[in-house]
Amino acid sequence: MNRSDITVLGISGSPRRHGNTETLLDEFLKGALEAGGKTEKIVLKSAKFEPCRGCNACHKTGSCIVNDDAVKILESAINSDILAVSSPIYSMGITAELKGLIDRGQYIWAQKFIRKTRFYTNEHISHHKGVFISTAGTGWDKVFDAAFPMITAFFNTLGFEYFDNVIANDMDRWGGVKGHPSALSDALITGQNLVTKLKKI
Repeated sequence: MNRSDITVLGISGSPRRHGNTETLLDEFLKGALEAGGKTEKIVLKSAKFEPCRGCNACHKTGSCIVNDDAVKILESAINSDILAVSSPIYSMGITAELKGLIDRGQYIWAQKFIRKTRFYTNEHISHHKGVFISTAGTGWDKVFDAAFPMITAFFNTLGFEYFDNVIANDMDRWGGVKGHPSALSDALITGQNLVTKLKKI
């Protein structure tokens, strides 16, 4: 792998375009680009895919029987070096859009744990970093806690080290992410530092 060419994929799981969370994701990607990363953003709101059918066909074949945008997005995610997954907190969890994509990754899980055709070495995982980006309206400290296990499972399935969070709560008080004193700069710096870090590995 040419470590001078770090690919960074951002997935926006918000149903609202250009809101707090997507803005935070954009700032992360801006930082990654400034550090020399090759960035791409996928907006799930614009994607066309079905929810998982729970048919377990992938347990027998290792492939999803539904060939739509979810498979394309998941394959793009697997092939990136840095994966930034973003979702606002809705009803104390991630959005339906992002949860739907995570569920569709069942075929990759089946490859790993049922079919035994996919394996990630420790070296591979150390070279692939996952970042969770999120905002919440409330100032409650534990507002993100229910999201973390789902994001952990997603990164584990795709072979990424869950490396960092860029999270900001209390959006209602701050009047949105642009009024937050540090969220945007934190996202920018995290994107810069992560690309720089991977270049040195």
